[in-house]
Amino acid sequence: MLAEHGAPATGLEAVELQHLADVEPAGRGAALGSPAALLQAGRQTVPFHGRKDLLADLLAWCGRGGFGAWLLHGPGGQGKTRLAHHLAGLLAADGWAVLWPRADVIAAELRELRDVAKPLLIVLDYAEARSGQLTALVEAAAHHPGSKPFKVLLLARTAGDWWVQAKSVTLLVEDYLDDAPSIRLEPLEQDLGPRPEAYRTAARALAGALPSVRGLAGHDWRTVADTLPTPSLNHAGFANALTLQMTALADLLDTTTPGSPGTAPPPADHVQGVEDRLLGHERRHWQHGATAHGLNSALSRTTLETALAAAHLVGAADRDQADHMWLRVPALDDQPRDRRDAVTAWITALYPPAESGRSWGALQPDRLAERHIGNILAANPNLAERLIEGADDAQATQLLTVYSRAAAHPTFDGCLSTHLTSLCVRHHSQLAPHIVATAIQADHPQPLITALDALTTDPTIAVSDLTTLHNRLPHASRRLANTAVQLAEAITNHYRVLAEASPDAYLPDLASALNNLSVRLGEVGRREEGLGASEEAVRHYRALAEASPDAYLPDLAMALNNLSVDLGEVGRREEALGASEEALRHYRALAEASPDAYLPDLAMALNNLSVDLGKVGRREEALGASEEALRHYRALAEATPDAYLPDLASALNNLSIRLGEVGRREEALGASEEALRHYRALAEATPDAYLPNLASALNNLSIGLGEVGRREEGLGAVEEAVTIRRALAEASPGLFDANLRNSLEIAAWLRSLPE
Repeated sequence: MLAEHGAPATGLEAVELQHLADVEPAGRGAALGSPAALLQAGRQTVPFHGRKDLLADLLAWCGRGGFGAWLLHGPGGQGKTRLAHHLAGLLAADGWAVLWPRADVIAAELRELRDVAKPLLIVLDYAEARSGQLTALVEAAAHHPGSKPFKVLLLARTAGDWWVQAKSVTLLVEDYLDDAPSIRLEPLEQDLGPRPEAYRTAARALAGALPSVRGLAGHDWRTVADTLPTPSLNHAGFANALTLQMTALADLLDTTTPGSPGTAPPPADHVQGVEDRLLGHERRHWQHGATAHGLNSALSRTTLETALAAAHLVGAADRDQADHMWLRVPALDDQPRDRRDAVTAWITALYPPAESGRSWGALQPDRLAERHIGNILAANPNLAERLIEGADDAQATQLLTVYSRAAAHPTFDGCLSTHLTSLCVRHHSQLAPHIVATAIQADHPQPLITALDALTTDPTIAVSDLTTLHNRLPHASRRLANTAVQLAEAITNHYRVLAEASPDAYLPDLASALNNLSVRLGEVGRREEGLGASEEAVRHYRALAEASPDAYLPDLAMALNNLSVDLGEVGRREEALGASEEALRHYRALAEASPDAYLPDLAMALNNLSVDLGKVGRREEALGASEEALRHYRALAEATPDAYLPDLASALNNLSIRLGEVGRREEALGASEEALRHYRALAEATPDAYLPNLASALNNLSIGLGEVGRREEGLGAVEEAVTIRRALAEASPGLFDANLRNSLEIAAWLRSLPE
């Protein structure tokens, strides 16, 4: 701050950030108990290679100065964290401060980063669980002078709902993260040719580090690596960098196992079993620790390994919660407290916690923990049943997440998927919110989706429970769209029976169920059925509103709004317009009386009315309705971006069409470009929900660009729309075919324009 007066600049230096930093792996010379620890990305045992283009992009991003955020996502073992460490090393050598914050660092501490004087890179690993820290980092960046780079690199397995929520939690965050790129990291070793050299490089590097592992210093590992035959690496699994390195480590370690063929290459299909091979060597680490804690003579190996699986399946915040968990583990529930505490101490010593608020750390790489848990659950499915009883929300979420990852491994041949589905069905009242959240984001969601589908057809499930479950489903999700329809149909059937017996009591519930069913049917393209449900809902609500207008007029307006959409979808435009106009009249009256409650509904009705007016050629009126809708949605999105950003994007998309229809093409293009920015951010965060909208926005933009003579840019936009819609059409045959044809027609039109 005093530099302008000739004094040294003040601010935090790299050393001053260490109280915020995650625990670094032990140095290369430190003794290790576990050979698997050599595979930790932060240890950087195997030299970094590849990723030249992406690394160049990241370095260029860092070099642009000011604030920037970048999300890098991909499956476990793909190399996200290793790439981040390599980037961090390059920047640190160039004078940057680099911080990997601990997961328990509070927001106030992170805000101190506004005073950092050096160029700064912050890496948030497992970013999907750290959105609060991301918000604090944005707040720090907002008060940072900006004279030096302030970069945030986010690492996550997926770019799911958490990303769109994290980016829109406040207006400040939305502004700073609006243009943050989101890149899926592809497998490193996709080409077969370089794999043997990558394997040999990994083997030599690991051989150089193995003497630091307790009990392994007496071997000539370098000679072993030099004489190790290169296995067949043609299996697609070896494209994953971690799989290749795990194989090299397992091949080295297997030469020390009594009875091992030593220099004989493993079978060509050994890619599927490499985790089990490494776990066999990890057991030496477990047994050494168990002996030190006096557990080997008191507890069987099976009990100890079950305890390890339970520890990593649900976790524990402190020693008391850990003990509560041990009481649900067979063969530990009858042990004295001091022995159960010894189990906690044993696991903590094996895998020390990297942060406060956790009893132990993780077995890494994650895939080893997931494979060990899968092995235990395959042999003892009842373990998860016992662990879920008494689990808190964090433990339940962790159990479903880790269980679904373990179930995805082909070695288990679907048996874990079946067990997980059964667990979810039996404990649906406790697990329902966690099932839905995990199903949307998981790499292997099918067991969870199967559980949801089973619940919809279970006659013993109360309709109130089905309704609660339906309300937990997202409004738009391709992954859960068919499940949502089945659930809405089941709820409607329940209430139809009840309403026939007691109409005064259950007719409102039937009308509500029909309204929801019409929306869900429309989402999967069953438009005529959706229209039938919508028309019936309006009939019921009209009767109810005539008898009790204060109670049911809002519901009638909502049902009319949905009816207008369904009528428009089947081409009955004048009827759709009539329903839209009636809905708007009701919502205006409601919003005048209670603006806070009904302004969102008024904006929605205006947006729908503008569409219907446009379809019947009343373009100026359509534009007026669209502009009023956009004003309301801007105000709503500024106050609550997480809730209303999708509606704002939709209103902008609609406005661009309306402006184009009256010849205001440059303004239309501006609205279309803003809509596209919002939809791109939404689709990056939640592709399952917003890819169709992104394609529509690209389609509209391409038309606008073509109309103002920007042919090449228009072709670029529509070609991206074609790519998205082709993938959607392949994933959901029949549902997106018409959209794909429309994009192809627009592309042909653009190509016909003069260059």
